[in-house]
Amino acid sequence: MTTTGEDRATAPAGPWWWARWRGAVLDGSLALVSALECGAEGVPFARDAGIPAAVGVVFGVLAGSVLLVRRRWPIAVVLVAIAITPAQMGFLLATVGLYTLAACEVPRRVIAALAGMSLLGTMIVTFVQVRQDMDRGDLTLGNWFVPFAAVSASLGLTAPPLLLGLYVGARRRLMESLRERADSLERELQLLAERAEERAEWARNEERTRIAREMHDVVAHRVSLMVVHAAALQAVARKDPEKAVRNAALVGDMGRQALTELREMLGVLRSSEGQVPVQVRGRAGRAAVPLAAVGVAAAAAASRAAGGGGEGPCLSELDELVGQSVAAGVAVDLSVEGEVRPYAAEVEQTAYRVVQEALTNVHKHAAGARTYVRLAHRSSEIAMQVENEPPPEPASASAAGLPSGGNGLVGMRERVVALGGVFVSGPTDAGGFRVSAVIPAS
Repeated sequence: MTTTGEDRATAPAGPWWWARWRGAVLDGSLALVSALECGAEGVPFARDAGIPAAVGVVFGVLAGSVLLVRRRWPIAVVLVAIAITPAQMGFLLATVGLYTLAACEVPRRVIAALAGMSLLGTMIVTFVQVRQDMDRGDLTLGNWFVPFAAVSASLGLTAPPLLLGLYVGARRRLMESLRERADSLERELQLLAERAEERAEWARNEERTRIAREMHDVVAHRVSLMVVHAAALQAVARKDPEKAVRNAALVGDMGRQALTELREMLGVLRSSEGQVPVQVRGRAGRAAVPLAAVGVAAAAAASRAAGGGGEGPCLSELDELVGQSVAAGVAVDLSVEGEVRPYAAEVEQTAYRVVQEALTNVHKHAAGARTYVRLAHRSSEIAMQVENEPPPEPASASAAGLPSGGNGLVGMRERVVALGGVFVSGPTDAGGFRVSAVIPAS
């Protein structure tokens, strides 16, 4: 079972150079067994060498104990094993040392050189030992058995631990590579989750802005007219009762239309609450991405509510829009140039909204000012311009008490630019205000 980098960082550390206590206990046990083996083999070595047996035992125990540092200095362990090969001791030391050397991050040429030295040393010692046994008569086989025994013994003691160590080392490096890839993927997933959360927040803000813009365009115009008619009703209530009745009827109609439009928009938003946001889950976290269709549906519903039909407002309804402003007491002249033709729904809706918002601003800031609405149908684009003269009474601009959120011009610009058009607005030299927009026809 493998662990990721985070798990390894929290794993308990062992003493000295050991990564874990389990490794320290294993190496200590192997060193103890190797010391006992070499100590027992030190007795015949001391007898053959003509030295005290205690010296041979101590020498064997010290040599076998070198196995304790096999993870830290594997080359030194193998060199010690090669050095004591003529003394015919260190079987476990040589086997474990070669395995550790092959499994460690040691250059292959160093492994090959030390393995060759161990193989050669074992072969020579075995050859000499078998030859001596045959000379003493302990073995009665032919001369062919001497090289066969030497080669077999050297290969048997060298090849298995060497090959096993190479395999374990390769597998260990592969697992480490897989762990690094897993850590990298985990970091990438975390980064993707953070970016998804940022995109989700951006999408939510965009949808809120879009819905607010649609509601502003749909409701602000009619409510502005209602306020203008209410002010006129207050002014003529005693002087001209018949006109007051007409203004009251217009206020009622405008209010009912505004309520109907609000009800339709809120109904669509309420029905969109059942659509659960899309959630991206991963090891690093969770990011919620709202369905863009919710905001699009609300925007479309707002457009349908404004036009009263299924496709939203269109340029053919400009006469009615201008008529409402005229009924509110604003002198509006509408002129159309070029050949009238149908456009894409979003183009007609945007053109209608620009004119609608410009007229709403006239009601808010220049009540009673003469206004000119120009619409030009060109070969590859449609242009519109709404320009008003200075208001006859500067104080009348705010007489009706119409609030201004400052988002009308921003909304118009966003609509036009989104379709690849150009939007310009600003005061005129005569003291009025002009709004111009050009939208590509396709």
